[in-house]
Amino acid sequence: MAEMEWKPQKDSTVSLHQQITTYLKKKIIHGEWTIGMKLPSQRSLAKQFEVNRSTIVTALEELAADGLIETKVGSGTKVINNTWSLLASTPPPDWTSYVKSSIHRPNISIIQKINKAEANPNIIRLGTGELSPKLLPKARMEEIFHLKDNLSFSLGYTEPKGSLALRQAVSSYLKKKGIVATSESILIVSGGLQALQLLSIGLLKRGAAIFHETPSYLSSIHVFQSAGMHLLGLPLDEEGITCHTIGRLKRQHHAGLLYTIPNFHNPTGIVMSERRRKELIAISQTEAIPIIEDDVYGDLWLDTPPPKPLKALDTQGNVLYIGSMSKTLSPGLRIGWIVGPEPVIGHLADIKMQTDYGSSSLSQFAVERWLQNGWYEDFLTEVRAELRLRRDFTNNLLKKNFSDIAEWTVPNGGFYIWLKLKPMISSRKLFEISLKEGILINPGIVYDKADDRHLRISYSYASLEELEKGLITLAQLINRVAEG
Repeated sequence: MAEMEWKPQKDSTVSLHQQITTYLKKKIIHGEWTIGMKLPSQRSLAKQFEVNRSTIVTALEELAADGLIETKVGSGTKVINNTWSLLASTPPPDWTSYVKSSIHRPNISIIQKINKAEANPNIIRLGTGELSPKLLPKARMEEIFHLKDNLSFSLGYTEPKGSLALRQAVSSYLKKKGIVATSESILIVSGGLQALQLLSIGLLKRGAAIFHETPSYLSSIHVFQSAGMHLLGLPLDEEGITCHTIGRLKRQHHAGLLYTIPNFHNPTGIVMSERRRKELIAISQTEAIPIIEDDVYGDLWLDTPPPKPLKALDTQGNVLYIGSMSKTLSPGLRIGWIVGPEPVIGHLADIKMQTDYGSSSLSQFAVERWLQNGWYEDFLTEVRAELRLRRDFTNNLLKKNFSDIAEWTVPNGGFYIWLKLKPMISSRKLFEISLKEGILINPGIVYDKADDRHLRISYSYASLEELEKGLITLAQLINRVAEG
């Protein structure tokens, strides 16, 4: 249930409990709180409304007396009625049951808490996987839409695969990575996540198995699970996803495809070696298992460029390649692409037209200008320098404050340091305690439910001052939890 912005007026002539009763009654009567919906706890309501718990108890007793709510030991307080004449009329829809029966599974609770906390400007975000707003090219973006060079753009829908001009620009950009792809084999999508959504509903049968690295970004979202797929994790080593068991496991589990982030893996930061990439491509061809290559971090190398993408080694059309501007140019543009065989791209384009009728034409125009004018490469040079500074700053803070309590590898790019805690403590407990102290972290259980030893630390979002304050405080909290 979303946090309520309304607060009772403490200087009003109407008592606090009566104001709260009236407010909650309106939520129920107007259908905002539906039958079957569970109310927040008394403690939570008291905190949100900034009143004593006894005031909440009185308000809830009045609602119960009106027959609107019911409290049962062990199951909390729920809405049971939304009009005084409900018993004599046809009951309204039970929206709670509709929500629970949805094909889309809700985020795990800790992800919901992270999403909520990220909207709080007073939180130090040590786990956020995006560039700081201060690093985004706002001035250049404004210049593009001023159209000083007398260009024009369309405000209408683009063709199913996306703007031809943008697809041609992406085709030229991909050549620099060794990927040969004409505009016909490129589909413009609204970011990498939509790419995964289209692939999950467009190519696989319910019950299919998806191979992926463990830990994995896939475990933090429910795109494939909501489509009825099963995730099968493969271990990582220093060279990337391990390959030797793929053939046997495919035959056992009827695997549909393999998902991998070979460049600056989320959350570990590992870069798949060139040797492992060739091995994975060979297995893909031998076992006839398609690969989804998620390369949204590929441009964010800080020391040396990574090896060529898997797609550049693909000679049989086995690899579907995902790219995006969300991690580099701007998350708000919501522009990415899928590269693959033309029949696959045509099928996915048809499904995309059924869902959103095309990505934003304005965003497509902006990205096309960035690529065509060479501004994107210039921006990458600038942002790499900023990220390199942040990474080194964060690494120095970790060496000073975490050497006794954690171990880590310095990444060569991307956003993340995968911190392994030495004390045997609960990362969920650490998450809750840190959040109360104004520090937001991403624990390992987000990416692997069995991993209670890691934290994903991001150096891309928080300011240097916030990184210093947040990491020093986090180290102190880890020691406090470890000491019991």
